[in-house]
Amino acid sequence: MMTAFIGEFIGTMILLILGNGVVANVLLTKTKGNNGGLIVIAFGWAIAVFVGVFCAAGLSKAHLNPAVTLSFAAAGELAWSIVPVYLAAQFAGAMVGTTLVWIAYHQHFQQTTDPDLKLAVFCTSPAIRSPFYNLITEVIGTFVLVFAVFRLAAPSSSLGALDALPVGLLVLGIGLSLGGPTGYAINPVRDLGPRIMHFILPISQKRNSDWSYAWIPVAGPIIGGLLAALVFKLIKP
Repeated sequence: MMTAFIGEFIGTMILLILGNGVVANVLLTKTKGNNGGLIVIAFGWAIAVFVGVFCAAGLSKAHLNPAVTLSFAAAGELAWSIVPVYLAAQFAGAMVGTTLVWIAYHQHFQQTTDPDLKLAVFCTSPAIRSPFYNLITEVIGTFVLVFAVFRLAAPSSSLGALDALPVGLLVLGIGLSLGGPTGYAINPVRDLGPRIMHFILPISQKRNSDWSYAWIPVAGPIIGGLLAALVFKLIKP
């Protein structure tokens, strides 16, 4: 179990360093990538997923996402006894990874005057606030992610050392196609772990951490993932 914890921790930490790192580069003041836009962020997150999964592979199942872990357990593809280990490692990795991003971009956080942009480096928020539609968007995006991961995990789909590549491309597609309404959390710890760190860290001139929205990028991915597990079980030979 310790090996699995280490794998999920390292993979999720790298996921957040590169993922929230690209958001910081695009949004914060006086960075080299300022105003790069959604396409840059989507590509950055895709690479973050690829590298994170690649680094965790062999140590754990490289889920890096509670929605994936819970869905695989619900589908009988992962023992429930290992689930708490995965979830703890994922949360810890997300919190450490996003803290390292804050350290790397510390001067740029100080130079940025818009508190909404500072929050956006840590967690997601909707373009148009509508709890029902925001939730549905996260459900749809995570359903696509988890169902595709189920299919990619089949032995017949194996690419050997490049197994992480299709997952990265999958996240790129979700970001480009479904990222507009909510910023596509599609991963509870990717949003909740950094949101907690935004609340805790001594960030200059920060705003509140928008806890009223925080349940949506947690509940939506879990619901979407469990629906994907249900469909997978129904069509599995």
